[in-house]
Amino acid sequence: MKNELVIRDGLIVDGTGQPGYQGDISIRDGKLIQVGGKAAKGLKEINASGAIITPGFVDIHTHYDGQVTWDPILASSSLHGVTTAVMGNCGIGFAPVRVQDREWLIGLMEAVEDIPADTLKAGLPWEWESITEYMAFLEKQSRVIDIGVQATHASIRTYVMGERGAANEAATEADIRQMAQLVREAMSGGALGFTSSRSTLQRTNEGKHTPGYGIPVDELFALGSVLGHMNKGAIGLNVDFEDIDKEIEWLRQLRKITNRPVWFLLAQFPDVPDKYRTILDRIGEASRQGEPLTAQVAGRPVGFLLGLESTKHPFVSRPSYRAIASLPLKERVQRLHDPKFREQLLSETVRHNSVIMRSITERFDLMFRLGDPPDYEPSKEKSIAAIAASQGRNPAEVALDTLLERDGRELLFMPGANYARGDFSDIDVMLSDPNTVLGLSDAGAHCGLVCDSSMPTFMLAHWARDRSRGPKRSLESVVASQTSKTASFMGLGDRGVLKPGYKADINVIDFQKLTLRAPTMDYDLPAGGRRLMQKSQGYISTVVSGVVVAENDQLTGERPGKLIRQ
Repeated sequence: MKNELVIRDGLIVDGTGQPGYQGDISIRDGKLIQVGGKAAKGLKEINASGAIITPGFVDIHTHYDGQVTWDPILASSSLHGVTTAVMGNCGIGFAPVRVQDREWLIGLMEAVEDIPADTLKAGLPWEWESITEYMAFLEKQSRVIDIGVQATHASIRTYVMGERGAANEAATEADIRQMAQLVREAMSGGALGFTSSRSTLQRTNEGKHTPGYGIPVDELFALGSVLGHMNKGAIGLNVDFEDIDKEIEWLRQLRKITNRPVWFLLAQFPDVPDKYRTILDRIGEASRQGEPLTAQVAGRPVGFLLGLESTKHPFVSRPSYRAIASLPLKERVQRLHDPKFREQLLSETVRHNSVIMRSITERFDLMFRLGDPPDYEPSKEKSIAAIAASQGRNPAEVALDTLLERDGRELLFMPGANYARGDFSDIDVMLSDPNTVLGLSDAGAHCGLVCDSSMPTFMLAHWARDRSRGPKRSLESVVASQTSKTASFMGLGDRGVLKPGYKADINVIDFQKLTLRAPTMDYDLPAGGRRLMQKSQGYISTVVSGVVVAENDQLTGERPGKLIRQ
């Protein structure tokens, strides 16, 4: 039989972490037939000479739960070599749902993940009530990449308990039995796991805690035990770790009871810069004692992109700016260049009670020009405050001038988590720890302030090639971190490695020319909703199930992506 697709003469970085080697890859019926050596002729061939060949990237932390119902492309992810995206994170999703709770779940997603409610109202078709109906709806659609679903605590709790569940009242035994049945239904239908949130950082539009916060951990033990009895799926949690020993204790108990992978989100915060190290030490002890826990970490700072089209920027609350905020960008830029208007704007001050808003409007020492290509590891000397000091100028004036660059489309990068020491040294510690897994792209979420769906491209270009402010990471380890390691952690044993018999999800990349572009604001969501989008250069081909979905950084129009059922 003739090969359907052959990729010729590339450096095969197979996802295992082992050194790359030169050779061909052949594909038939969506599977890898030959990896390495010289392949027979194919019906279609891709010249990979001078390029690297990697498995498709597996992003295990996205929030495409709503977007996936109307958008077959799922960009930016599909433009950055992602071939599998896992949704249903942070305990928030859209199934199961009763008709009377639809708007509340939309509001919850808007509040926690910054996805516009008007967009969700216009885009969600609501052709389901149960989790299995939601998955059946997704399975009928065609899309560019594969998607996986997780059962979400907030939607399940609200479905079973109504307002009591949303208000985090204690569940009765009957409530827990019904919730457990819904988790069982999701897992039987092929869900990849169950997620919940106990973080005070995530709140509703009314400022209340999200469903699942502060509830007795016995409820989590009961729901997690469903996965244990079925011997499938991972359990994901957002935890604040206000009392590290107490939180680690019940997480270890959850891991012991369920015997399933248990993961939580971990980042470094500037007010407690070494807390993450203590947590890593504790889970290291747990692992050595046979109760492994996994921290999901990011490969770059978690922060805001502040711009004139973003949700927030340093001048967003000043009276003069609020007077022009509704004008088209071009007109706003003209007004902001006007000397009299600038003088008035810069003279105004607004004091905020919110710590986040005080930082966004006052902490110019934490703001940096992002640039194009973007710089995600800037030195302190590049901060807006440092530039202003060197020029003897007002930091607010420098920030304004920066925002006006590129016709008002320049962005200020304001790293929050993972940048307490002004470089990536702490991120390097997290990535190097054996009890961590790469994630936290939040693709599909935080539409007006964050664009980390480009993480796979960034990991390659920055960590494996360009980093100058500290040690690089090997190309092979970076590829493994977002292919075999993420896939195997989520129980996806058919992908993430280039080996005969595996699913033919592949990237062919011009590694030396790989370049991340600056994010732009697009207004292409339903109801004219906006989202930050980020493109790149250097992807020669992306292949999903043996089908070429992208060539030379452009999508081909092919849509072989499926719903994963584990």
